[in-house]
Amino acid sequence: MLGLLLALFSVTMLPPILVSWLYADGVWGSFAISFLIILASGLTIWAPVRENRQEMRLRDGFTVVALFWIVLGSFGALPLLLVDRPAMSVVDAIFESISGLTTTGATVLTGLDSLPPGILYYRQQLQWFGGLGIIVLAVAVLPMLGVGGMQLYRAETPGPVKDNKLTPRITETAKALLKIYVGITVACTVAYALAGMSAFDAVCHAFSTVAIGGFSTHDRSIAFFDSAVIDLIAVVFMFAAGVNFALHFTVWRERRLRSYLLDPEFVAFVRVLGGLTLVVLIYLYATGYYTSAIDLFTKGLFQVVSIGTTTGFTTDDFSLWPGALPVLLLLSSFIGGCAGSTAGGMKVIRWLLMYKQGIREVMRLVHPNAEIPVKLGNKAVPNRVIDAVWGFFAIYIVVYGVLMLLLMMFGLDQVTAFAAIAATLNNLGPGLGDVAGGFGAMAPSIKYAAICAMLLGRLEIFTLLVLFTPAFWQR
Repeated sequence: MLGLLLALFSVTMLPPILVSWLYADGVWGSFAISFLIILASGLTIWAPVRENRQEMRLRDGFTVVALFWIVLGSFGALPLLLVDRPAMSVVDAIFESISGLTTTGATVLTGLDSLPPGILYYRQQLQWFGGLGIIVLAVAVLPMLGVGGMQLYRAETPGPVKDNKLTPRITETAKALLKIYVGITVACTVAYALAGMSAFDAVCHAFSTVAIGGFSTHDRSIAFFDSAVIDLIAVVFMFAAGVNFALHFTVWRERRLRSYLLDPEFVAFVRVLGGLTLVVLIYLYATGYYTSAIDLFTKGLFQVVSIGTTTGFTTDDFSLWPGALPVLLLLSSFIGGCAGSTAGGMKVIRWLLMYKQGIREVMRLVHPNAEIPVKLGNKAVPNRVIDAVWGFFAIYIVVYGVLMLLLMMFGLDQVTAFAAIAATLNNLGPGLGDVAGGFGAMAPSIKYAAICAMLLGRLEIFTLLVLFTPAFWQR
């Protein structure tokens, strides 16, 4: 499985070759060499066990998912290592590759405007493939694998309830999600192009918008275009990508927009972003930070949606905003988007369940003997799901604290360490303090810790930590 998926990943080196040829930037050879190395490595892993047709178990799914992300991130760094510009160390190349695949958007690069188009396109493409999950995409386009895919789907797809399938077969489910993903990407590309972006920038930014990645082809990110229309288009598609793709599929299949309003997580998502936007706009207006009403609205709304959905695009340096706003926005990334979306964070559904559980505990103080279920819509949520959510929350906080202390041991100040882990564990990208402008100046030890945080965040912690439990390896 790992060998076949790695061989599939080698094909993703071909589009950057085409882009490099079109722009004559001279980096196509690095992608060609990377294609051959990755393909040969995948076939070498696959060949000795190609006759093995055993059904994959759940623990095999966890192993393949974790290994594939680590191996893929390492091999994805090859083109970045082979090019002369930018000249990157091993840790920088791996950091950039894994940041792209996990749709984190944190970067070690500067001077993006002068980099070869082939490299710029490759970074955006990494995010697009990482957006919906490399494993789900692979199962959609490689049904000839002949092994059980539901285990992989359950290990990869975020959210507390992972057993709900949109269609009976995993391959059909993955294809349905892929169609929605591609459709939104195409619509975003067209909208950007009509708003004034070049074809290259429209494609590249659509990739990172729908993937909620945040990589850009310009150092100033979306601010480079200085267009309120482009800002608002980005807001619309960042929001759409932060919604559960299964819900998009349901609405498309039933041709009924009302399905959005019937989804408790979607309603909570809208309320969270709406409340944050209101607070930010009032705060910015009260402090007189922007003199133009258009700037106040567009930049305030844009940064709330960008950080709240963990996209990480910027139209202004929000770390310089007055008072509590920078920390408030950073804290909002802990909520993130909906389960089943391309967003990072803990997911809205978990916070909603914890909120409802908190309300239930308050009600129990008043009515100790009452049976008060936690409901989503009209359905009672099983206690096992509530327990799993609280377990996830506890582990998330512990992991966050350990990684933050680790960065402080490596020499970072409290604000920078706090922001760096928030930016990577939540798959957000931009931070505060010394990482507000990127991770390029950080020590290798800090970058490796950030890489671990990005992987833990993308795999929702349990998927990776389960490999380190003795019970997982017992027969």
